[in-house]
Amino acid sequence: MIEHNPPPANRPFALSVAALALASRTRPVLWYAQRKAGFMNHPKTVWKPGTLLAPVPVVLVSCGRPGARPNLITVAWVGTVCSEPPMVSISIRPERHSHDIIRDTGEFVVNLPGADQAWAVDWCGVVSGRDTDKFAGAKLTPAPAHRLQGAPIVAECPLALECRVRQTLAPGSHTVFVAEVVSVQVESALERPGGRFALEQSGLLSYAHGHYYVLGRQVGHFGFSVRKKPAGKGGAGQAGRSAPPPAGGRIRG
Repeated sequence: MIEHNPPPANRPFALSVAALALASRTRPVLWYAQRKAGFMNHPKTVWKPGTLLAPVPVVLVSCGRPGARPNLITVAWVGTVCSEPPMVSISIRPERHSHDIIRDTGEFVVNLPGADQAWAVDWCGVVSGRDTDKFAGAKLTPAPAHRLQGAPIVAECPLALECRVRQTLAPGSHTVFVAEVVSVQVESALERPGGRFALEQSGLLSYAHGHYYVLGRQVGHFGFSVRKKPAGKGGAGQAGRSAPPPAGGRIRG
């Protein structure tokens, strides 16, 4: 007689294979149902392509030729390029007065403004420096840079990144100046023991869809989503809830 059923010793293996086959058939269905339910809870509308990345930092970029009147331009399209060497980028339309100054001198300063400079930030973004002294009009003070020749820093801003252009790109409506940060000047009142710089206490500005905002409450710190809780506070070895890390931390892709 031929044995059609597997011997008892093989039945757990057969059952596990059958369970795996069933799971492989049902998993896509469950995944789709879960995704569909999530989509229904967060319906989306398709818009035309656009630069809707927000919020973003809003900065005062200072520039100038040696011996000439320096200029300021408000820039929201600014970002970090890499950390070694430290590099940032700014995007400026070619018709702006500051564009040719930065192109010709190869240097500029990214000044991070606080809430006290909100009016000056907006004003410097709507007035041209061709016929206006923006430093005087915005009641801001040009101060010497540490490593640059013609571009000053803005004394009232808590942080100034002195930059030298390393690459210029022309992808479309704006010119992208990719620059190395060659020196940093920070407001001494915001320095803390251990080399920490309490930039969050300066009321930094951000920009979102035509409006200015001040940096709000802290909701976490870099790495808090995987940090183990101390014993007695939710149990040892338990990690906190996952959330995006704040700017400034090192993110592993």
